[in-house]
Amino acid sequence: MAANTEDFVIVGAQNSEANEHISKPALSFWQDAWRRLKLNKLAVISLWFLVFILGFALVSNFFVTQNKANAFDSDNVGKYKNLPPNSGLPIPGWDGKLKEPGATDTTDPYKNNNVKQNFILGTDNIGRSLGKRVIVGLRISLLVAISATFIDLLIGVTYGVFSGWKGGWVDVVMQRIIEILSSVPNLIVVTMFGLLLGNGVTSIIIAIAITGWLSMARQVRNMTLSLKERDYVLAAKSLGESSTKIAIKHLIPNMAGTIIVQIMMTVPSAIMFEAVLSAINLGVKPPTASLGSLISDAQSMLQFYPYQVLIPSGVLVLISLAFILLGDGLRDAFDPRASED
Repeated sequence: MAANTEDFVIVGAQNSEANEHISKPALSFWQDAWRRLKLNKLAVISLWFLVFILGFALVSNFFVTQNKANAFDSDNVGKYKNLPPNSGLPIPGWDGKLKEPGATDTTDPYKNNNVKQNFILGTDNIGRSLGKRVIVGLRISLLVAISATFIDLLIGVTYGVFSGWKGGWVDVVMQRIIEILSSVPNLIVVTMFGLLLGNGVTSIIIAIAITGWLSMARQVRNMTLSLKERDYVLAAKSLGESSTKIAIKHLIPNMAGTIIVQIMMTVPSAIMFEAVLSAINLGVKPPTASLGSLISDAQSMLQFYPYQVLIPSGVLVLISLAFILLGDGLRDAFDPRASED
């Protein structure tokens, strides 16, 4: 009995329109990375938090200046000093009441000293607004960290691309230089620049930048060694493209994900390093405030006025944590092997 071909159906066969239908739109590398990043809720929250913080730091220049943050009434220091946070609302710990050293009950320093103004974050030991000083300290810490990271980016990417592209004995010598610089403790470099330039923002930025680019250079050099053997790079060389143009058009764009992730990890490290330097009196000069110097100035008052340490410490931890979480999210987003849960 002859088989009827109409009784057989090819599995998966559909009409031509269905076969040509694209079920999922094609995405570029950056669109796909953004799609994967949005799956990480902590990274997205951290991103918007950092956008808000950076925007606030820029806008605050217009209403909270360095002079306003350092201003205090020398005739009424005793009246305004060490006032607790007061939001004007009956919120425990934020209602303007505290337990004075040696006292058994809480008191209201605002009422006792006839202070009409509410200081939302309290005051320090000479009556300066802690809220204004935290805002200025936030600006200084971000300025130091971002400036140092930008210098790291320029030096590290240039050095890493050149070392990996040249290869051979040039690469060997350049990597030995990195190893030598890595063996020098950062604290020695900072102390040296502090003696040469004096304690201040400039010396801290230079000190952090002069050693901070080493990790970036290693990462970029490793990526360059891998990318320079790719077909599109070999084709560009065959067409007579210069090394500089190949680096700018092909190498750096294809390692942009790695560079961005490294930047996200470098910024919180620079912020923490600046805080440590300020805590050991190698940071910014008084009365200029940074988050580290605020913590250092108030550490002796931790037992009696803990808010003076906890508030700048909390800001420092939140910003550093946000950068780290965003960096982790970007690392997964830029990884082509990452898969959706």
